[in-house]
Amino acid sequence: MKKYIALSAISVGLLSSVNAFGAEDLSTMFSQGKTSGQIRMFSIDREYQGTSGATTHRNATAIGGNLKLETADYSGLSLGTAFYTTNKIASSPTVDPTLFGPNNDGYSILGEAYVQYKRGNTAFKAGRQKLDTPLAGSDDARMLPNLFEAYVLSNTDIENTTLIAAHVTKFAQGTFGRAYSNTSAANRLLSVTSGYSYVDSQNQVGDFVNMGTYALGQATSGVSTAAITYSWDKYLKVQLWDYYAHNILNAVYGQADLSWDCLLTDKIKPSLSGQFIKESALGDKLAGDVSGLYVGAKFGAKVDNFSAYIAYSQTTANSASEAAAGGLANAIITPWGGMPAYTQGMVTRHQFLAGTKATKIAGTYNFKNLGADLSTTLYYASFDMDANSGYGIARVATEPGFDVIYNPEMVKKLQLRLRGNFPRKFAESAAGDTGWNEYRLIANYNF
Repeated sequence: MKKYIALSAISVGLLSSVNAFGAEDLSTMFSQGKTSGQIRMFSIDREYQGTSGATTHRNATAIGGNLKLETADYSGLSLGTAFYTTNKIASSPTVDPTLFGPNNDGYSILGEAYVQYKRGNTAFKAGRQKLDTPLAGSDDARMLPNLFEAYVLSNTDIENTTLIAAHVTKFAQGTFGRAYSNTSAANRLLSVTSGYSYVDSQNQVGDFVNMGTYALGQATSGVSTAAITYSWDKYLKVQLWDYYAHNILNAVYGQADLSWDCLLTDKIKPSLSGQFIKESALGDKLAGDVSGLYVGAKFGAKVDNFSAYIAYSQTTANSASEAAAGGLANAIITPWGGMPAYTQGMVTRHQFLAGTKATKIAGTYNFKNLGADLSTTLYYASFDMDANSGYGIARVATEPGFDVIYNPEMVKKLQLRLRGNFPRKFAESAAGDTGWNEYRLIANYNF
């Protein structure tokens, strides 16, 4: 409660503030600060489809968002804080848990509280903050995002190059993580390869938790990260990340994105991307003797207002004994929200399970030339899963879906979004398979 009172006191002092390039003294550092945030309303409706003919229906509607307060820059120093909240409006007797906290209740959290210092081309940020990196990210797919306690140093002295060094100590799971029940070994495997905890994704919400405690139930010294990114004009971007998760694993992520001008016509803009993840157990090997490898590729093209791509990925396979031991050996473990895969669906994230060959095709059309700030995306993802993945039996899971985004001209800063996904054989056992039809309506007002 004390932290929310403190936040309110800061809010009162900053709500009437304005933007500034830099403060002249400590007093104007606060008086010339700025406020920003988002009001979000989210409604989700899912009806399960099973081979037995029985269906289970669940839905929920929530309202919330965030309020962020930042001071002006004083001699390179600035402070920031952000308050996040989600609150239940309505739900069916079977509540969709992904909009709320434990016991399907609303909750609030002081999600950001940091100090930042900039000098020349070097910046340092320490404290609670939002991160978006390939294997540790906000994954803002429902009401509240994942948040982190971290120390991040970045530098851009080298032309077209960014160097990053960071150490992350704590993780605050967002509401989306509650999609995973962790009630069985197979469900725990799915959770930890989909961006969340191996031990409990239902109740570790609303608090900042030690990185190891969150992921595997045992405290560690956190995750140390180093990265380099290089960009050449609009044509090439290369990035390489190394995540040293103390006493768990070392994960290396690499990605290259190349685009060029079509030789036949300047109306077509082709692109080609590749990515890989290599994980190796280290220290106490709290996740076991993991040694997974994931590779992916994507080819796309843009023609006027239409763009499309096709992607493929594959992970190394488990042996029968590795599958019996839980399936982690050759899976890609991502317990802190990172989900960079080209082939992930809106909800189906089986591409990181061992021995999975995944494909995805998607197309987007933007209607701006017709007078509407409207874009529509259709996609289809397929996951050819190995019998030794550790999650069910050999099968091909599929997920078609759509995503419609509209920014109405009459209400500036408002975004309306309608999304749908329709997985089949998401899970399968001798008793039958599981799929569903899901629709989401989201309204975001940014200020």
